[in-house]
Parts: sequence; C-alpha cells; structure tokens
Amino acid sequence: MKPAHDETAEKTRAILQKVRQIEIRTNRLVNDTLAGEYHSAFKGQGMNFDEVREYHTGDEVRNIDWNVTARIGKPFVKKFVEERETTILLMIDVSASGFYGSGEQTKRDLAAEVGSMFAYSAIRNKDKVGLVLFSDRVEHFLPPQKGNNHVLRVIRDILFFEPKHKRTSISAALDYANQVLHRKAIILLISDFCLNDPSDAAMGRLMTKLDLTHHKHDLVVFSIGDPIERSMLPSGLLMVEDIETGEQILLDARSPSTLERYRELAIRENEQRRSLFRKRGIDLIELETGRPYIKDIIRFFKNRERRRRKI
Repeated sequence: MKPAHDETAEKTRAILQKVRQIEIRTNRLVNDTLAGEYHSAFKGQGMNFDEVREYHTGDEVRNIDWNVTARIGKPFVKKFVEERETTILLMIDVSASGFYGSGEQTKRDLAAEVGSMFAYSAIRNKDKVGLVLFSDRVEHFLPPQKGNNHVLRVIRDILFFEPKHKRTSISAALDYANQVLHRKAIILLISDFCLNDPSDAAMGRLMTKLDLTHHKHDLVVFSIGDPIERSMLPSGLLMVEDIETGEQILLDARSPSTLERYRELAIRENEQRRSLFRKRGIDLIELETGRPYIKDIIRFFKNRERRRRKI
C-alpha cells in the first residue's frame, strides 16, 4: 500500500501533466489557427469617452457637447477612443451529465478544451478572463484577471474542479454573472443543456434570463453534445438512467420505431433550441464530442466580424 503523500504527489503530477497537455494544444490552436480571428470578432466593440475638444470642420454634429458649448460660448465635441480591454467570463456547466461521452472524449473534456482556448485567446490579446463553474448553483468563481499564471489556474479549475451537486440550473448561473459583472463583458456560456425541467414554462423562464443577460452583456452560447444523444444505435433492451436525477427507464433499442422516435425527438429539441436563440439574436455554436470543432469556431468568428462590419 502506497503512503498517502506518494498518492498525493502522483495525483499532483497527473494534474500538472493534463494542464500542460491542454496548455500546449490550445496555445498552438490560438497561435497557428485563431491568430487575429479573436481580435476581429471581439475587440473594439465599445467606445469610451476620452475628452472634449474644440469643434473642427468635418466633426460629427451628433458628438457636440451642448453643455460645454453653452458654458464656453463656442462649439466643443466629445472625443471617444476604442475600448481596448475586454472582459471574458467563461461560464461552464459542470453538472453530472457533462461527464458522459460515448467515445474517448466526454462533454466536460470538450468544454474544458474550448474554454481553455478562449482563455488563452483572451490573455494573448491582453484581456481579462474570469470563470464561473455551475451545476444547479454556482460551484466556483474566479474573478476576471490577466496573466499566464491566472489562465493556468482557469484551465486547472475547469479540468479538475469537483462539483458538489449533480443537477443543472443555467438560470442561477446567469443571475450570479449579472450580479458580479459591473461592466459590460463577453459571456461565453458552455453547457450541454440537459435541463432537469425541460417544460415549456421552464424554458420560458430560462429564455427570459438569457434575454436579460444578452441585453446587459455580449452573450455567446456553446451547446455541447454527444453523437449518441441524437442517434442511438440498435443494441437491445437498455436500462437508461438520468445521471443527474437518477431516474431510470427501460428502452427497447431493438425496435426501429423506438430508435426513430428517439432520433426525431433529438432533432425537434435541437431545432427548438436553435429557433429560440436565433429569434433573440444570441449566437449559438453547436459542438459535439469526437468531432473537430475549429472550423465551427472560425465560422462563428467570421460571421460575427461580417455582422459587425454591417453595423
């Protein structure tokens, strides 16, 4: 039997090795593939007031500061500068359903890699990055900061934080984010949307929270899925258990009609979710375990930049 300190040392080495692997992979993606894409999509979205100066021919009339103009007796305009620093808040679902994966990668593994990639992109662009890990309540919060040491802490916590609760409440996490963020931020919500109450009423309450958050901040949603959640393979009688609630049902996966109903239900739920987000103008990026995601991320960046140019 190994001494306790040896087991602790081994666990620490394993954690550091995993963090290092994610660091190397996501850093390479940021440097080689996403360089410039993040900046184009996220930077300079706001303008901060800088000073007032005397009006010059060609200045925008709408920028005239009428109070200063009246006080001094000649026209002055407000000068604005591009907002240089952005705050990114990663909100990652760590409820029990995230530990599922039909292949080598779990949904939480994928969420960790995507979150780490955006954390590195933020630090590379001298932005702050913060972290909220949530189940049916907020389990862990790291206030937004800059620096490489901070981003390594973010990655470590995403990978290895052990939640105390199994269920999911995205609404509770959104309420918390709106309380702790005092300035406009970019919120990246990463979840598998396996909700404990999928009723229309519950979805309505969630969408109200999403609307409020999107109004106050720049909300981007990543939906994490697994292939078997949209198309089950024929495999006989299955006892299926909800990993968050413990509820069990017996499913006849030999029956073509059962498999078809399962597939149709998954399609309907996904289409409903897409429609809800699309109507609200909230970006939704759908990712799946075992499938390369970089093209999806780049497509999102380019679509976002295209929309910004039209404004």
